[in-house]
Amino acid sequence: MVAKIKTLFSSKINAIGLPILALCWVSFFWGTTWLASKEGVKHMPALQLAAIRQFIGGFLYVAFFLYKKTPWPKGKQWRAILILSLLNFVFSNGLSTWGVKYISSGLGAIIGSMVPIWIVIISFFKGERITRLAVLGILICFGGVCIIFYEHLLDFIKPDFQFGILLSIIATITWAFGTLYTKKKAASFNPYFSLGLQMTLSSVFLFILSSATGTNISLAEIPANSWWSIAYLVVIGSVLTFIAFIYALQNLPTALSSVYAYINPIVAVLLGAIIFGESLTAAIAVGGAITLSGLYMVNYSLRKEKV
Repeated sequence: MVAKIKTLFSSKINAIGLPILALCWVSFFWGTTWLASKEGVKHMPALQLAAIRQFIGGFLYVAFFLYKKTPWPKGKQWRAILILSLLNFVFSNGLSTWGVKYISSGLGAIIGSMVPIWIVIISFFKGERITRLAVLGILICFGGVCIIFYEHLLDFIKPDFQFGILLSIIATITWAFGTLYTKKKAASFNPYFSLGLQMTLSSVFLFILSSATGTNISLAEIPANSWWSIAYLVVIGSVLTFIAFIYALQNLPTALSSVYAYINPIVAVLLGAIIFGESLTAAIAVGGAITLSGLYMVNYSLRKEKV
C-alpha cells in the first residue's frame, strides 16, 4: 500500500513538477539569450551569427531524428515548415539578432515581448472582434513604452538606434504572424523535428542574405567571444530551451505557460545592467512594469476569447 502511494505521489510530482521546471528554465534562459546575441554581434555580422546558430541547431535536431528514423514530412507539411522558417527564424530571429547590434539587449527583449499586441492588431484587421480589455491593455503598453523611450529621446537622432528599433519591431510582427499561422495550420507532424527543419532551412536563407550584404567575415576571423555566444545560443537557446518550451506548452495551461513572456524581459534588463552596464533607470523600471502589465491584459483577453 505504501509503495503504491509513493508511486502515485511520484507520478503526480513528475506530472506537475517537470512542466513547471521546464517553464522556469524557459523564463530565465530565453532572457539570457538576448545578452548572448548582444555579445556575439559586437564582433561579427548579425545575420551571419544567426545563420551559423540556426544551421548548427537545426543540424543537431535533424541528425537526431534521422538517427531515430523518424518519417519525413509530407505534402502540405513542407509548405507550413517553409513558411514558419521564414517568419519565425529568418525574419523574427534574424532581425531581432541584427537589432540588438544597435540597441541594448534589455530594450530588445522588451520590444520582443510585445508580440501579443501585434496578434490583436493583426486579428482586428482580419475582421475579428477586439475586446475592451485588449484595447485597454494596448493603451497601457503604449504608455509604458513611452516612459521607457523617454530615456532614449536623444538616441532617436542616431540613425543606428532608429534602425535597431525598426528591425526589432519588424521581428515581433513576423513572430506574431508565425504564431497565428501555427494556430491555423497546426499539423500532426513531430514539432521537434519540424523545429529542426525550420532552423536548417532558415540558415540557408540567412547565409544567402548575409552574403548579399557583403559584410560576412571568414570563419577564421570570428573571435572566441562570438563563438562562445553562438555555442550558448545553440545549446541553451535553440536546443534545450526550445525543447523545454514545447514541453511546457504541451503539459501546462496556456495561462501558466505564457508566464515566460513577462519574465524574459526582466531577466534581460537586469542581467544587461549587471553584465554589460546597460542603463537601468527608474523610467525603464516603471515603464517596463507598466508595459508588462498591459501585455498581461492583452494576453488575458486573448485567452478569454478561446474559452
